[in-house]
Amino acid sequence: MDRTLIANTTVLDGSGAAPFSADVLVEGQRIVAVQRGGGLPRDEARVIDGAGSTLMPGLIEPHGHVSYPDAPSNSAFTSLPPEEHVLITMRNAKTMLDCGYTSVLSGASAKPRLDIVIRNEINAGRLPGPRYLANGPEITVTGGLGDENELHLPHIETPTFAWVADGPDEVRKICRLLVREGTDLFKLNVSGHAGPPDSRADRAVMTDAEVAAAMEIAQASGVRVCAHARSADSVKMCVRHGLGIIYHANFADEEALDLLEANRDWCFVVPALGLSYQACYAGSDWGFTPEVVRARGLMKQLEVSIDTMGRMRKRGIRVLPGGDYGFAWNPHGTYARDLLLFVDVLGFTPMETLVAATRMGGEIMGRPTELGQIKPGFLADLLLVDGDPLTDIKRLQDRDALLVIMKDGRLHKSP
Repeated sequence: MDRTLIANTTVLDGSGAAPFSADVLVEGQRIVAVQRGGGLPRDEARVIDGAGSTLMPGLIEPHGHVSYPDAPSNSAFTSLPPEEHVLITMRNAKTMLDCGYTSVLSGASAKPRLDIVIRNEINAGRLPGPRYLANGPEITVTGGLGDENELHLPHIETPTFAWVADGPDEVRKICRLLVREGTDLFKLNVSGHAGPPDSRADRAVMTDAEVAAAMEIAQASGVRVCAHARSADSVKMCVRHGLGIIYHANFADEEALDLLEANRDWCFVVPALGLSYQACYAGSDWGFTPEVVRARGLMKQLEVSIDTMGRMRKRGIRVLPGGDYGFAWNPHGTYARDLLLFVDVLGFTPMETLVAATRMGGEIMGRPTELGQIKPGFLADLLLVDGDPLTDIKRLQDRDALLVIMKDGRLHKSP
């Protein structure tokens, strides 16, 4: 059996406990021993000297868009031919792993089967990429986020960025089609997107019956559901229907926060702060000038998000970093910037942030007993980082500082 011993290293095990000196032994796909103080036998093992480095679990992206092509608009996703789109998605999957992200839960695919085919190729060992929960296109309603159809253009039967469904029967049909194709998740656009003056972000655009229809098919088929839900009523709608992966939630009111806190054992919130932050502070080249940012309410949205996430942190609601990478102003390869934003903007400690990106990541992936921590029996998804990410979380943005990247016990990057 393939054996790797990472010796003489500092272990940040993902549990929230203080780092400790240890040897870690990997056999096959799993961690078999963690010996505090070192001293594990080196017989028949590949030995990696971890002196001066920190061994931590692989990072987990809970709102991935692996198929989003760093384009400046949603319509650019649609116009990109499928042949080129497959190649771009393949490259993005490798980039995620190169950046130390060993698992990704998809927050939607830009075309119906992109996530599915890339996941299958990764699982078969034919492509490098993270462990992958595949999604379909975002499911929206007429006039909702992603409905960019125009009356004078021909109707497109096969969806791309978003699939428009009105009424529970249409939602059921789309969900059944996605189950047939092999998706792991559905994505519902329960609310609108931008802040004031776009009032759609302040209200749910889907009905209870439409959300219930998706949950009905999901529960019958053994798949999960995530939701774009910015408004307070959309967050409450998600919790009422047992939908526990909630993206954004920035306009959550006290009643919504009470619901999230009461159900924090199964609810997750992923604010995807980076997209708004970059639009406000680094988006001028793509039309997000200060005037546009103010007019579209994006700065107000960011300010509200910071306040809301701070209140969630105090209530012990599970808030996870990451999300919405794949736009021109928020490109692939910059995922770990969200970790810095959690510390510098949202006020989380580095330890809280890294626990959210590892242990809680394993929880949102649905594998809390084998992903996101360094413990015997867990899958060997590991990063060996030059230095200490607790004292300098920006280290995780530097690919050169990732000395070793291991997924499933296999070295993607060797020292």
